[in-house]
Amino acid sequence: MRWRPILVVLLLLPVMQAGAQAADPLGLAPVTLPPALDRVLRDYEAAWKAGDGKRLAAVFTEDGFALSNGRLPIRGRAAIEAWHTRPGGDLQLRAFAWSTSDSVGYIVGGYTYPGMTGPGGKFLLALRRGADGRWLIAADMDNSAGPSRRP
Repeated sequence: MRWRPILVVLLLLPVMQAGAQAADPLGLAPVTLPPALDRVLRDYEAAWKAGDGKRLAAVFTEDGFALSNGRLPIRGRAAIEAWHTRPGGDLQLRAFAWSTSDSVGYIVGGYTYPGMTGPGGKFLLALRRGADGRWLIAADMDNSAGPSRRP
């Protein structure tokens, strides 16, 4: 009789996981990042919201790329700083997958803004660990996931 609760949990686990995935507009369950990688996302959000191009560029490697939906590639901190010149809103980033090995890694995730209708967008960050041990963005590729409207 003691095995029944365990059996119930095992049978319901796929349903609970599917429910967690369905709660995200992109259909994937967010994951928790290690603090060093989470810092990359939170620094990006803060700089974006503030419209602080210099702060945003500091999250990238010196030769990093910003590959945004519908735009030409932007390369290097100076170009990224010049590109981001006005507040971008309360950007919210979440990760779906990540991996690191030695001095390289990646984060796959999604983004949205409060009050946005639709699925938002998705991104892939290629990461490189700097000489000081901090993870920096070597390439940021993002695009919309379908028709969305910001409030």
